[in-house]
Amino acid sequence: MMKFIFGIFIVIGLAIAGWLYNLYDEIKHDVDTVVNYAPKQSSQFFDKDGNLIANTFKEENREYVKYDDIPARIIEGLVAIEDTQFFEHFGINPDAISRAIIKDIKAGGFVEGASTLTQQLIKMLVLTREKKLLRKVKEALLAIRLETILTKEEILERYLNHVYFGHGYYGIKTAAKGYFNKDLYELSLKEMAILVGLPRAPSFYDPTRNLKISLARANQVITRLDTLGWINKEQYESSMKETPEIFNQTLTKNKAPYAIDYAISQLITDIPDIQYGGYKIYLTIDQDAQEIARQSLKASYDEAIKRDLAYRGSNSKDDSYVKELNGAMITMESGTGRILAMIGGVDYNQSVFNRAFQSKRQAGSAIKPFLYQIALNEGYNPASQLFDISRTYNYTVGGVQKKWQPKNYGGKFEGIVSLRDSLTFSRNLSTLNLVTDVGVSLTSEELKRYGFKDIVDNLSITLGSMSVNLVEFSEAYSVISNNGTQVKPYIIEQIVNRNGDTVTFEPQTKEVNTPEQAYLMTSILSDVVKRGTGKNAQVEGLELAGKTGTTNNNVDAWFCGYSPSIQTIIWFGNDNNAPMRRSETGGKIAAPVFSSFYKKYLELHPEIPRTFTMPDKVYTSNINGTTEYFTDTSPLPEVDSFVLPTNPNEEVLEF
Repeated sequence: MMKFIFGIFIVIGLAIAGWLYNLYDEIKHDVDTVVNYAPKQSSQFFDKDGNLIANTFKEENREYVKYDDIPARIIEGLVAIEDTQFFEHFGINPDAISRAIIKDIKAGGFVEGASTLTQQLIKMLVLTREKKLLRKVKEALLAIRLETILTKEEILERYLNHVYFGHGYYGIKTAAKGYFNKDLYELSLKEMAILVGLPRAPSFYDPTRNLKISLARANQVITRLDTLGWINKEQYESSMKETPEIFNQTLTKNKAPYAIDYAISQLITDIPDIQYGGYKIYLTIDQDAQEIARQSLKASYDEAIKRDLAYRGSNSKDDSYVKELNGAMITMESGTGRILAMIGGVDYNQSVFNRAFQSKRQAGSAIKPFLYQIALNEGYNPASQLFDISRTYNYTVGGVQKKWQPKNYGGKFEGIVSLRDSLTFSRNLSTLNLVTDVGVSLTSEELKRYGFKDIVDNLSITLGSMSVNLVEFSEAYSVISNNGTQVKPYIIEQIVNRNGDTVTFEPQTKEVNTPEQAYLMTSILSDVVKRGTGKNAQVEGLELAGKTGTTNNNVDAWFCGYSPSIQTIIWFGNDNNAPMRRSETGGKIAAPVFSSFYKKYLELHPEIPRTFTMPDKVYTSNINGTTEYFTDTSPLPEVDSFVLPTNPNEEVLEF
């Protein structure tokens, strides 16, 4: 009989052994997920000085940390409270399992676990959390296998980086920064104890919600360390009394949201996991410049809202202007194209739509410097005389004859004006006549060379009918601000992946004009700021050049300008393309933003160049008591007398 029973046990034992072997053979490769651990990691964005300005992530906010960078006291605290024999066992703890089985039998169910840290890691990464016997057997088998592949240190590194610490924080490094605003090496013993006590029940022990409970759990960790003799009495007593400062934050730290969104848009096609792949992205953004740009744009917006409210009356309930009016701004280094500030709207919390690159608006009068630059390159000079007279243009649409009678702002015309004054005061009629004389086809082709798109081959280009976004406009204007060399605006300086591989971006430049011809335009645009339509852009102690722009019916308002080293494009308009009030011109709403920004930027960077440098091939002469510039390409005009046409208002041109 005994032999029979013994035989039965042998058969059962062999059956169990066979089952375990087959089960192990079936699941043994499941540990590959742990061995080849590649968690989602937060990507970090830095400004040009290395300051962290944003964390981005998908589902799991995690900043990875190597084992060697984890303080030993954190390891001790974790092992003390979770798995004291971690460095002695082989993946499972038989003593703990025996104790747990006895308690479970007495209770008639699963009431106590016996999982080692290795088993916990297996459970997090490979298996479900269900308390079923099969899952526990798999967990034990995989834990044993894992410990034959990874070292104890590698297991702990994966555990501390993967585990959830509550409050949206994954990994010990992220939790330290989130709860205490510190790096790991800066933590006190009590702070470490709070952290290692969290994984058991992260929501319950979350110190931002249940500080007393969290501190009690931390005291258990400290007491356990004391019991094991791993800390001395002085450390024990001081830690038990400590109540650390707790921070309640999301860690996104997005201090330049519009700039970050633009950077992501530039990278996401080639790097789909750019937001959660653990990248470090170094931007060209100047964090301080970004903030003063935001402040300057918002201040002018607020003033425009006040003007509208005063116009409508304080009792008006029509707030459509407030809802639709918005603005955008880009500042970059003229010589490199590095974007120092990008603001895509007056309030990111109200609208994430980035008007700096996602929206195309009509250029209006802001296109005029390019029209005049083309004329200068064709032999005109700033002192050349232009007809500022009205013309009637006949054209046909769908077989119907129509007339176009453009006017200057304000409705007046001067008869004859210099090219310099025509641009300084943004006269439409003299500009139309200039483009007519230079040639519409030639002008259209040259505008394309400067980078403008959607160019039509008729006189509507004279009034800025083409649509541009601020990035495109910035690139085009760099031809003037950068002495004839066009630079491509860029916002990403360097990308470092999680393996330390680095990609660096360099300025992209293209010679489009000569320095001397570009300087002629700078001299005129300086007058725009000193005495023309851009007077509101002035800054004491800093030479500036720029051009206002206002489209028909005040739909769009621009100021495009630069100092000797920094260029800025500003736009305002209604998101629904409805006209702004007639008083909201480029000089009224956009130019003050430019002035405000450069005043504050000069305070931050008093070392920037203050004056424009005249190239060697630019010459000066006196014309009618006024100093004028000329070049070999744009010689001074001969003394001549223009005779105005008889009845200039009635001159008719076909186009």
